[in-house]
Amino acid sequence: MTTPIFTFTFLPLFLLFSSTFTPITANNVISETCKKCAQEEYPSMSYKFCVTSLQADPNSQGADLRQLGLISMKLVQNNVTNTRRFIKHLLKNEELDKFVRMCLDDCLDLYTDAIPSIKQAVKDYKMKDNRHANLAVSSVSGAATTCEDGFEERPGLVSPLTKRNNEMFQLCDIALMIINMVSSSFLFKR
Repeated sequence: MTTPIFTFTFLPLFLLFSSTFTPITANNVISETCKKCAQEEYPSMSYKFCVTSLQADPNSQGADLRQLGLISMKLVQNNVTNTRRFIKHLLKNEELDKFVRMCLDDCLDLYTDAIPSIKQAVKDYKMKDNRHANLAVSSVSGAATTCEDGFEERPGLVSPLTKRNNEMFQLCDIALMIINMVSSSFLFKR
Protein backbone atom coordinates (compact mmCIF):
# COMPACT_ATOMS: atom_id res chain seq x y z
CA MET A 1 0.00 0.00 0.00
CA THR A 2 1.31 3.43 -0.83
CA THR A 3 1.64 6.11 1.72
CA PRO A 4 0.18 9.56 1.25
CA ILE A 5 3.68 11.07 1.21
CA PHE A 6 4.68 8.79 -1.69
CA THR A 7 1.54 9.75 -3.62
CA PHE A 8 1.91 13.47 -2.96
CA THR A 9 5.60 13.45 -3.85
CA PHE A 10 5.58 11.45 -7.05
CA LEU A 11 2.20 12.41 -8.49
CA PRO A 12 3.22 16.05 -9.14
CA LEU A 13 6.54 14.88 -10.62
CA PHE A 14 4.74 12.41 -12.88
CA LEU A 15 2.32 15.10 -14.04
CA LEU A 16 5.17 17.54 -14.66
CA PHE A 17 7.17 15.10 -16.77
CA SER A 18 4.21 13.68 -18.65
CA SER A 19 3.04 17.17 -19.61
CA THR A 20 6.44 18.06 -21.09
CA PHE A 21 6.27 15.24 -23.63
CA THR A 22 3.87 16.31 -26.34
CA PRO A 23 2.15 13.45 -28.11
CA ILE A 24 2.43 13.43 -31.88
CA THR A 25 -0.85 14.56 -33.32
CA ALA A 26 -2.00 15.22 -36.87
CA ASN A 27 -1.36 18.92 -36.43
CA ASN A 28 2.16 18.16 -35.18
CA VAL A 29 2.82 15.93 -38.21
CA ILE A 30 1.61 18.69 -40.53
CA SER A 31 3.53 21.38 -38.65
CA GLU A 32 6.77 19.39 -38.53
CA THR A 33 6.44 18.37 -42.18
CA CYS A 34 5.87 21.95 -43.27
CA LYS A 35 8.78 23.20 -41.15
CA LYS A 36 11.04 20.73 -42.95
CA CYS A 37 9.59 21.72 -46.32
CA ALA A 38 10.10 25.43 -45.67
CA GLN A 39 13.60 25.09 -44.20
CA GLU A 40 15.35 22.43 -46.19
CA GLU A 41 15.28 22.01 -49.95
CA TYR A 42 12.52 24.53 -50.60
CA PRO A 43 13.39 27.76 -48.75
CA SER A 44 11.03 29.77 -50.98
CA MET A 45 8.06 27.77 -49.71
CA SER A 46 5.69 29.45 -47.33
CA TYR A 47 5.27 27.53 -44.08
CA LYS A 48 1.80 29.06 -43.68
CA PHE A 49 0.79 28.02 -47.21
CA CYS A 50 1.95 24.47 -46.52
CA VAL A 51 0.06 24.14 -43.23
CA THR A 52 -3.09 25.80 -44.57
CA SER A 53 -3.09 23.64 -47.70
CA LEU A 54 -2.64 20.33 -45.89
CA GLN A 55 -5.12 21.20 -43.13
CA ALA A 56 -7.73 22.15 -45.75
CA ASP A 57 -8.17 18.47 -46.53
CA PRO A 58 -10.36 16.87 -43.86
CA ASN A 59 -8.40 13.61 -44.27
CA SER A 60 -5.28 15.32 -42.94
CA GLN A 61 -6.62 15.08 -39.40
CA GLY A 62 -5.02 11.94 -38.04
CA ALA A 63 -2.85 11.42 -41.13
CA ASP A 64 0.69 10.12 -40.91
CA LEU A 65 3.50 11.30 -43.18
CA ARG A 66 2.77 8.74 -45.90
CA GLN A 67 -0.91 9.74 -45.95
CA LEU A 68 0.08 13.43 -46.11
CA GLY A 69 2.02 12.57 -49.26
CA LEU A 70 -1.13 11.26 -50.90
CA ILE A 71 -3.12 14.25 -49.67
CA SER A 72 -0.52 16.63 -51.10
CA MET A 73 -0.75 14.96 -54.51
CA LYS A 74 -4.55 15.17 -54.41
CA LEU A 75 -4.16 18.91 -53.73
CA VAL A 76 -1.93 19.15 -56.81
CA GLN A 77 -4.50 17.22 -58.83
CA ASN A 78 -7.30 19.57 -57.73
CA ASN A 79 -5.17 22.59 -58.55
CA VAL A 80 -4.37 21.25 -62.02
CA THR A 81 -8.04 20.62 -62.74
CA ASN A 82 -9.19 24.00 -61.41
CA THR A 83 -6.45 25.93 -63.20
CA ARG A 84 -7.24 24.18 -66.47
CA ARG A 85 -10.90 25.13 -66.03
CA PHE A 86 -9.89 28.74 -65.26
CA ILE A 87 -7.73 28.92 -68.40
CA LYS A 88 -10.65 27.70 -70.51
CA HIS A 89 -12.77 30.44 -68.96
CA LEU A 90 -10.15 33.09 -69.79
CA LEU A 91 -9.94 31.86 -73.38
CA LYS A 92 -13.64 32.59 -73.87
CA ASN A 93 -12.80 36.30 -73.87
CA GLU A 94 -12.74 37.19 -77.56
CA GLU A 95 -10.95 40.48 -76.88
CA LEU A 96 -7.77 38.84 -75.62
CA ASP A 97 -4.47 40.07 -76.98
CA LYS A 98 -3.09 37.62 -79.56
CA PHE A 99 0.09 36.98 -77.54
CA VAL A 100 -1.85 36.43 -74.30
CA ARG A 101 -4.17 34.01 -76.12
CA MET A 102 -1.14 32.11 -77.44
CA CYS A 103 0.32 31.90 -73.92
CA LEU A 104 -3.00 30.74 -72.47
CA ASP A 105 -3.30 28.10 -75.21
CA ASP A 106 0.18 26.86 -74.31
CA CYS A 107 -0.74 26.81 -70.62
CA LEU A 108 -3.93 24.92 -71.39
CA ASP A 109 -1.88 22.28 -73.20
CA LEU A 110 0.60 22.10 -70.31
CA TYR A 111 -2.11 21.75 -67.68
CA THR A 112 -4.00 19.23 -69.82
CA ASP A 113 -0.83 17.13 -70.06
CA ALA A 114 -0.33 17.49 -66.29
CA ILE A 115 -3.59 15.66 -65.51
CA PRO A 116 -2.40 12.17 -66.50
CA SER A 117 1.01 12.92 -64.94
CA ILE A 118 -0.42 13.66 -61.50
CA LYS A 119 -2.78 10.69 -61.75
CA GLN A 120 0.23 8.51 -62.51
CA ALA A 121 2.10 10.04 -59.58
CA VAL A 122 -0.75 9.06 -57.27
CA LYS A 123 -0.75 5.49 -58.66
CA ASP A 124 3.03 5.21 -58.32
CA TYR A 125 2.93 6.56 -54.76
CA LYS A 126 0.20 4.11 -53.76
CA MET A 127 2.37 1.31 -55.18
CA LYS A 128 5.28 2.71 -53.10
CA ASP A 129 7.18 3.53 -56.27
CA ASN A 130 8.37 6.85 -54.87
CA ARG A 131 11.00 7.41 -57.54
CA HIS A 132 8.45 7.46 -60.37
CA ALA A 133 5.98 9.43 -58.26
CA ASN A 134 8.70 12.03 -57.74
CA LEU A 135 9.39 12.23 -61.49
CA ALA A 136 5.69 12.62 -62.31
CA VAL A 137 5.17 15.39 -59.73
CA SER A 138 8.31 17.12 -61.01
CA SER A 139 6.86 17.17 -64.52
CA VAL A 140 3.67 18.80 -63.21
CA SER A 141 5.76 21.41 -61.43
CA GLY A 142 7.61 22.03 -64.69
CA ALA A 143 4.28 22.67 -66.43
CA ALA A 144 3.48 25.53 -64.03
CA THR A 145 6.95 27.01 -64.47
CA THR A 146 6.84 26.75 -68.27
CA CYS A 147 3.38 28.29 -68.33
CA GLU A 148 4.54 31.28 -66.30
CA ASP A 149 7.73 31.66 -68.35
CA GLY A 150 5.68 32.02 -71.54
CA PHE A 151 4.14 35.27 -70.30
CA GLU A 152 7.54 36.65 -69.32
CA GLU A 153 8.66 36.57 -72.95
CA ARG A 154 6.87 39.88 -73.42
CA PRO A 155 8.40 42.50 -71.09
CA GLY A 156 5.83 44.18 -68.87
CA LEU A 157 3.11 41.59 -69.47
CA VAL A 158 1.47 40.37 -66.29
CA SER A 159 0.36 36.78 -66.38
CA PRO A 160 -3.25 36.20 -65.34
CA LEU A 161 -2.07 32.84 -63.95
CA THR A 162 0.81 33.96 -61.71
CA LYS A 163 -1.00 33.25 -58.43
CA ARG A 164 -2.26 29.86 -59.64
CA ASN A 165 1.13 28.89 -61.09
CA ASN A 166 2.88 29.85 -57.85
CA GLU A 167 0.37 27.84 -55.83
CA MET A 168 0.89 24.89 -58.16
CA PHE A 169 4.64 25.18 -57.80
CA GLN A 170 4.40 25.25 -53.98
CA LEU A 171 1.92 22.36 -53.87
CA CYS A 172 4.28 20.31 -56.03
CA ASP A 173 7.17 21.24 -53.73
CA ILE A 174 5.17 20.04 -50.73
CA ALA A 175 4.42 16.75 -52.49
CA LEU A 176 8.04 16.31 -53.59
CA MET A 177 9.40 17.02 -50.13
CA ILE A 178 7.00 14.55 -48.53
CA ILE A 179 7.85 11.89 -51.12
CA ASN A 180 11.53 12.44 -50.32
CA MET A 181 10.87 12.31 -46.56
CA VAL A 182 8.87 9.08 -46.93
CA SER A 183 11.63 7.61 -49.12
CA SER A 184 14.30 8.58 -46.57
CA SER A 185 12.37 7.08 -43.67
CA PHE A 186 11.88 3.90 -45.71
CA LEU A 187 15.61 3.64 -46.34
CA PHE A 188 16.39 4.03 -42.63
CA LYS A 189 13.89 1.34 -41.63
CA ARG A 190 15.61 -1.38 -43.68
